[in-house]
This record gives sequence, structure tokens and C-alpha cells, in this order.
Amino acid sequence: MDEAAYALLLGWYLGDGSIAKARRGVFTLQIVNDQKYPDLNREIFETIKLVKPTASPCPRKGPGTIRTEARWKHWPCLFPQHGPGMKHLRKIELTDWQREIVAKYPEQLLRGLFHSDGCRFVNWASKADGKRYYYVRYMFSNESVDIRKILTDTLDQLGIAWRQPRLNAIAVSRKEGVAALDGFVGPKS
Repeated sequence: MDEAAYALLLGWYLGDGSIAKARRGVFTLQIVNDQKYPDLNREIFETIKLVKPTASPCPRKGPGTIRTEARWKHWPCLFPQHGPGMKHLRKIELTDWQREIVAKYPEQLLRGLFHSDGCRFVNWASKADGKRYYYVRYMFSNESVDIRKILTDTLDQLGIAWRQPRLNAIAVSRKEGVAALDGFVGPKS
């Protein structure tokens, strides 16, 4: 298995992915993304192929989205976080073998997480004299405490400073952290 591709796909799965049971013991991995990002939708397609070379990913259009699907009996083996219900209502933990892969490819996991449930934008703040200054910021928003912890642990591994501006969000705003994320996450396209 291409471990770097797996780390990326794990990020996408934790953010905007799910696994549905199909017929005859087969499961369908589904990653949903906004259709206005054709490069990222192509990346999801190609990443699935790198993780499972014999897969035939199928992009399906929905209202404003592309849902890239691939069938395989072993998706729950690769994503043991799979389970009934919404991810934020159940425990999400990486297994030892997943942690080993993420330790080797933290940038790939962060790319998948930020491109699924995050954004890069220009923020502003006011100084005491009333003047505004503008800066680039990354924001990640997810209702799962466990998924936010996976993100922050990975940021900590890379020495990227972060803060939690609200309960369900993680922000990277310092110039060095933004520059680091720009090197492997970058704007959506």
C-alpha cells in the first residue's frame, strides 16, 4: 500500500468521508467534496487508486458536490474508525499502524483534513488605533473532539502553532505556521 496516499485518504475520510455497506459483503467508500474544486476532486480519485490500485472510483454529481465512490470488501479494515452513526457521536481513534503511517506522512494527513473540513482565507484584526491589518489564516472545523485532537497532535508533531478560537474549530494564524501549511496544503483548487 502507498502509505503517503493512505495518510492523505485518511484525512479526507476523517473529514468528509463515510463507508456504506453494499451487497454481498462489499463496502462503498464515499468522499464528498465541493464541485467547484476540480483539482481536489481529481486528487481524491487518484488517491483512491493509489491506495487500492484495482479500484474503479466513480465520481457522482450531487447538488453542488462530487461524491467519489469506490467499492471494496476491505474498506473497514483500512478505516477501522468506520461505524454506525455520525463520527462526532462516537469514539474516533487511530490504531497503532495508522499512527505509524501518520508519523511518517503528517503533511499528507493534514492536507486531507484541511481540504475536507478546512479553509485558507484572509482574516483581519484591529489595532488599538482602529486600523485593520490583514493576514492569511487556516481554519479547520469539525464537531468531533477526537478528529480535532488527531489534527492538533499532527500539527504539534510538525511544530506548527495552533489555537482553538471556538469549541469546534482549530486555527493556524502565525506566519511560520501558515507558511508551513502553504508548502503542502495551500489554497483549494
